[in-house]
Amino acid sequence: MRAFCSLLVLLSLPIGATTRIKELASVEGVRDNQLIGYGLVVGLAGTGDRRQTVFSAQSLANMLQRMGISVPPTSLRVANMAAVIITATLPPFGQPGTRIDVTAASAGDASNLQGGLLLLTPLKGPDGQVYAVAQGPVVTGGFSAGRGGSSQTVNHPTVGRIAGGALIERTAPSVALTATLNLQLRRADFTTAARIASAVNQHFGSAIAHAENSAVVSIKMPESYSAKRIEFMAEVEALSLEADRIAKVVVNERTGTIVMGKEVRIAPVAILHGSLSVEIQTTQIVSQPQPLSAGQTTVVPETVVAAKQDRTRNVVLKDGATVEELVLALSSIGSSARDIIAILQALRAAGALEAEVEII
Repeated sequence: MRAFCSLLVLLSLPIGATTRIKELASVEGVRDNQLIGYGLVVGLAGTGDRRQTVFSAQSLANMLQRMGISVPPTSLRVANMAAVIITATLPPFGQPGTRIDVTAASAGDASNLQGGLLLLTPLKGPDGQVYAVAQGPVVTGGFSAGRGGSSQTVNHPTVGRIAGGALIERTAPSVALTATLNLQLRRADFTTAARIASAVNQHFGSAIAHAENSAVVSIKMPESYSAKRIEFMAEVEALSLEADRIAKVVVNERTGTIVMGKEVRIAPVAILHGSLSVEIQTTQIVSQPQPLSAGQTTVVPETVVAAKQDRTRNVVLKDGATVEELVLALSSIGSSARDIIAILQALRAAGALEAEVEII
């Protein structure tokens, strides 16, 4: 029998806690870029693509032909090779010669990429240009051993990673810092955007920043920083302020996990909660006939049904109660995380939970 563990996390920030602008926003145009490529992993110990994967054999034949070896794809039967899809993230202002990490995932029916070597693979951006090339040994976070019913698989051996496995060959298209900067908030919020503009204006002593909307804050660089734009941006990122956060409760019903903020408020409400458990047991009893009789030995199932209902537990919350008080009250009567999930959903339906509930 597998045990199920439930977890409840209560997050709270100290009063007056501040966050840097660096964690709240980024400069418009300074962003990562996704790269993708198709390559071959060789050196597998018989765990590569099988004959059903036609494109891996064709890829190997094409590569050998570029090296001066002509082999028909239909005659290739190589079990130590696998076709893979390579993905990587090109950071902003990445310079040629800088190394980045790549991830290799099997595109065919290979069973394991452990011990494989990725051959030289170009990585392209959405515009079709090659921005990096990848090559190196693939490291998987798991393994697969044995055959048939006597096999063991740990984690996911068909996806691997190459740390520093790609070299940047072309710089990403990034927006240069100009006299006017636009900060993009990672989480759009009118209050936070207004506070960022106020913090910048207060620090530099003039109205150089204003919020365009809930997600963009425009900053006009002062003349004294015209030759020091990087230093100006670093100074802006280091400014701290108190970010506004919405009251939110996140519930994962599959794992029994609840994450909620301490600022969540609950309207006056009374909660009654009880549980009903039904247990059904079936016992197989052998019915033996009398000696020298014409009867036959049979197996007769005997079913016993038992129902048990726990005593209803009640919690009364006053006006302005916080989620911390709710959790403490529910924990005091022995409620599990599963019980709290059901209670939170009932509170939301009753309109007593003053927070946004997100179920994932």
